[in-house]
Amino acid sequence: MPDPRTTPAPSGDRPVDNAALWIGLLLRQFPELSVELAPGRAAPDHRPTPPPPPADLAGRLRAERAEALLLQQAHGLVAPGHSAAPLRLNISDTIRDITDGVVELEEAVRDRLGLSRVRRAAVPERLRRIAGLLDGIAADPVLAAHVRDETRRMARRCARALGDTETVVRVSGRCPWCDSVSLRAFPDRAAVLCVNPGCRCTDPDCGCHDDPAYRHTWDEGEWQHR
Repeated sequence: MPDPRTTPAPSGDRPVDNAALWIGLLLRQFPELSVELAPGRAAPDHRPTPPPPPADLAGRLRAERAEALLLQQAHGLVAPGHSAAPLRLNISDTIRDITDGVVELEEAVRDRLGLSRVRRAAVPERLRRIAGLLDGIAADPVLAAHVRDETRRMARRCARALGDTETVVRVSGRCPWCDSVSLRAFPDRAAVLCVNPGCRCTDPDCGCHDDPAYRHTWDEGEWQHR
């Protein structure tokens, strides 16, 4: 068993590595929200073209919400008096919350990194752009923790709205950091986590020192080579 006093912290312990897992989960699950918005109705082949993006952030958020509304209309939200599948308001709220959250997060990341604004885009593309900046984000511990926390919050809200229960598999052996039998594999994330809330490593920059919800994470490839 590796000695945590002499073994460097796994790269999966960095906040940006954890954020990458949450972004991946959002990329897989966010599109499912539009399907669940009004079950039983197929999306039309063409959607109305949203208006051009405004220059200010508040306007951009309004435009993103308008786009989410167009998405809802494409899945069954119509004027009163017309026949339509019932709209699931909790899904609608989740779409709006995540859409706003991703827009604000990308704006904050680019502002903190001194990058210029980029064109307006749908949530999945924005998430991929944030993922493409993770190396730069990693150099700023405050920003990295913020990105980790926000992507985790949004991914968990998305999963709750979809009613998902993640598969968890017990892993034999003990955690290399806390020596407890607290290792669990999460196949959907292709990751191994230590679920012991008291687990702490020797890396002062690790999220376990400042985030009570943080769990040490190794991806499957890293774990297989331990």
